[in-house]
Amino acid sequence: MDILKSLGHPEEILNLFKYKMGGCRGFMRKLDYESMSESLRTCYLYLNQTSRSFAAVIQALDGELRHAVCIFYLVLRALDTVEDDMTIPLNKKVPMLNDFHTYLYQDEWRFTESQEKDRQVLADFPTISLEFRNLAQEYRDVISDICHKMGVGMAEFLEKKVGSMKEWDQYCHYVAGLVGIGLSQLFSASQLEDPEVGRDTELANSMGLFLQKTNIIRDYLEDTKEGRAFWPQEAWSQFAGRLEDLAQPEKLESALSCLNLLVTDALRHVPDVIAYLSRLRNQSVFNFCAIPQVMAIATLSSCYNNPMVFQGVVKIRKGQAVTLMMEATNMSAVQTIISQYSQEIVQKVSHTDPSRDKTLHILALIKEKSALSQSSLPSKTHHLSPMYLSAAMLLAALSWQYLSTTAAQAQGTGDMQGQ
Repeated sequence: MDILKSLGHPEEILNLFKYKMGGCRGFMRKLDYESMSESLRTCYLYLNQTSRSFAAVIQALDGELRHAVCIFYLVLRALDTVEDDMTIPLNKKVPMLNDFHTYLYQDEWRFTESQEKDRQVLADFPTISLEFRNLAQEYRDVISDICHKMGVGMAEFLEKKVGSMKEWDQYCHYVAGLVGIGLSQLFSASQLEDPEVGRDTELANSMGLFLQKTNIIRDYLEDTKEGRAFWPQEAWSQFAGRLEDLAQPEKLESALSCLNLLVTDALRHVPDVIAYLSRLRNQSVFNFCAIPQVMAIATLSSCYNNPMVFQGVVKIRKGQAVTLMMEATNMSAVQTIISQYSQEIVQKVSHTDPSRDKTLHILALIKEKSALSQSSLPSKTHHLSPMYLSAAMLLAALSWQYLSTTAAQAQGTGDMQGQ
């Protein structure tokens, strides 16, 4: 149960309680579906079906940017579904990836042979492409351009593995850095953000690379079990003969050294993340960008020097995630969060780790970049008596349990009615 995982973190328990009671409604926006076309309503349905993490923050974006990002997400989800579908032969998949951007202007193009879980975005691609063509020209140009570049990059890496660290950067650029660049250009096109946000592709690329590398590091076991290899050979070959050998118990010390090397490489993007976020002025855009980034550094802190990366799934606590989502709404708070998790990693660095010096160096740079005088920030620490804390935790736990049980019962009733 999520409440038990947050024991010892009373602020998380209270935030879970607030979340369950609707305390995060500021991130949710009630869309006016009645004013939408049927095809646009269908696109938002697909958005909610295919994205567990981004649907809410996309729908919280301001103005016409919301629709542009929704369609951008669905187009790239369709492209990614083609790449992921191992049932499509290479001689068919490579041309599809290279040409995918042209399908945006073909009224009837669809692909009904996919076996992937998100196959509906391909089977009903005409609905998505219709809404793409309904966007303003400046949005269409960005989406089409990024879709083209990403498709070409995906096709390139279908036929080769990620070898060098440079190729790791290149692969992550194709599948995530380009997303950061495209989103930044959409932000600027909407005029909610300064044109410089869209022009600075280096910072935008780093935003994507930091998220993608975090996911690749965390998903080691899942990917290797499914025959996928995204850890760069230049890194893992220093410690094992095969990538999957890192999961062997006798290889634990070597595995952790490899893991820490990759975490250190991912952390080098954090100064760019701070610089990028510092430029944002629109609150909905800031929330959209900042929340995934603080989740990523919290995840890296959990992964660093953690044997569980090779034994299971490393995830941050739900209460931790909710707390980050509620707090990461301004630059001062984000800098504080980044500093907190950077310090957590510092405390885990082993004297014998081969990457120790590099890790401490990049963490020092992050500290310098995110340095804020704690006295200049509004204090978020509430000095509560142990008795009050105990009572609050008990109340939150009981309320959470009650609400969870009630919700489960209601869901069960709804499921039975729907059958």
